[in-house]
Amino acid sequence: MVLSQINQSAVHCINPNCQRPYPQPWGNKFCNSCGAPLHLLDRYYPIQPLGSGGFAQIYTVWDEKNQTEKVLKVLVEDSPKALELFIQEAQVLSSFHHTGVPKVDADGYFQINLTVPKPHQLACLVMEKIYGHNLEEIRRNYPQGCPEHLVLNWFAQAVKILQELHKRQIIHRDIKPSNLMLRTPSPTAPLQAEQLVLIDFGGAKQFSGAILRSHSPSTRLFSSGYSPPEQMIGGNVGPAADFYALGRTIIELLTARYPQQLEDPITGELRWRNRCSVNPRLADLLDEMIQTDVRSRPAHAAIIQERLLKIVPAESKPGLFTQLKNTVIQTVTQFTLAVGNTTLFTVQAIFKFLLACLGTIWAMILGGMGASLGTIAGFLLAYQTKLGAFVAEFISLQLPELIQNSQTGSAREIIVYAVTGLGTAWGITLSGSFGQKRRFLVSAFMGLIGYSLGWIIWQFIKPHNSAEGLVPWMLVSISLLTLGLGLRTHSLAYTLIAAFGSANIIAALIHLGLKISFIHFSNQPSFLELFSPIAFFGFIGILISLCLGLSYYLIVPCLRWLGWR
Repeated sequence: MVLSQINQSAVHCINPNCQRPYPQPWGNKFCNSCGAPLHLLDRYYPIQPLGSGGFAQIYTVWDEKNQTEKVLKVLVEDSPKALELFIQEAQVLSSFHHTGVPKVDADGYFQINLTVPKPHQLACLVMEKIYGHNLEEIRRNYPQGCPEHLVLNWFAQAVKILQELHKRQIIHRDIKPSNLMLRTPSPTAPLQAEQLVLIDFGGAKQFSGAILRSHSPSTRLFSSGYSPPEQMIGGNVGPAADFYALGRTIIELLTARYPQQLEDPITGELRWRNRCSVNPRLADLLDEMIQTDVRSRPAHAAIIQERLLKIVPAESKPGLFTQLKNTVIQTVTQFTLAVGNTTLFTVQAIFKFLLACLGTIWAMILGGMGASLGTIAGFLLAYQTKLGAFVAEFISLQLPELIQNSQTGSAREIIVYAVTGLGTAWGITLSGSFGQKRRFLVSAFMGLIGYSLGWIIWQFIKPHNSAEGLVPWMLVSISLLTLGLGLRTHSLAYTLIAAFGSANIIAALIHLGLKISFIHFSNQPSFLELFSPIAFFGFIGILISLCLGLSYYLIVPCLRWLGWR
């Protein structure tokens, strides 16, 4: 990184009592107004203030040695307690090296001598600058609550950081959304997942054994709404205090409500489950973490990690489209937070619309391809292999009343339909769209059963023409196929909309004069007869994906807005 000419033009004095702290000429060793040192340790130049936090003022500084920007934390509170917390933060960060914690230079903690308004020392701490936004800023971008898959990712990263801290017998004691930052991916790796970083170790403490014993009221520190009861009253605290604060933080991210807004006025317990729709196992874990009784919370981070793995298996990886979608969403979110939510509302809405269109089109392509390939595979299995002949004969013997003639040709149709259903379900699952759990085996099995059962029901109905049998076949087949996709919420809504929506579209096309009929094969079909089934089933696969897209991006969000959880 090269320091810009704009920043080189001036330096900021860090003396909190300076009457004219900015601008100071670049290259000055001392402030022209109060005489405070400007070239700290002959290495750091304060550039601009970033804000204040706790007892400290935060600045951006330029490190001449490494030619990079860093963060300078200056203690402005003149009290023994503040100095104690500041020193312990420096000690913790200097001794702890982890990507989830800001790095501190070897000589990062130091004191400078001031003479204005009276002789005293100003404690300073220089650390790595984290480029990104904290989770409190990001939460404001999701007024209905952050998406569950994002929160789970942040949750898992936070637990890993706490596990490393607790191994070294360090507890943070001040976990909340504003103290968790997402490190922006570097320009050399823009598609790299954002990394969570835990900041503000002013309240961190070493503990011995299972708990930290509070010997003095001076060490009492808490954040209302996040800190556990034992910490707020100055009692003994241990790792469970961090779990309590993290649990409340995750609930805030999911619900977009501050913990105080969710507390029962009588019991003080959080009433949050009706505010969002999440995995029940995740909700149970969070409820355990925020228990008032320390003994009811998880004992250590490994227990939480194990529970999280059961909620999101380590081998479960999102599809290509899901990865690209998350990358685009993160980029848009960062851009929105940098410029302002109100200004970029329209741009964000357009991006979400384009993502919805892209996700639906991707599913339509793979759904249609899966159906077409399944039709070809089913045809070859049924009519070109001995296994198909054996299965067809078995079906004829087991279901003689359903087979309209005594030959095995009609029985082989059920094989074609079954494999086509398998291929359709597999294609839609492969797309990774619509928030699926991507259960390939389950979805394939349900697609196979759905298309087969639909064919059997059509035999029972015996309509006057093939077109009349399409609607009941689609209702049964598509309903079972959709149930097997593993859609995370509102499965009933997706099933009904996909089945009835597809059936109504087909009925409307038939009513308009389009010739669409049930697919039949002759006893000894040629490959020329395969073109019509490929087109028919491919169109059905596209239609299912289209209806699922309308459900996921339009109808179900409206149902959530109306209060259906």
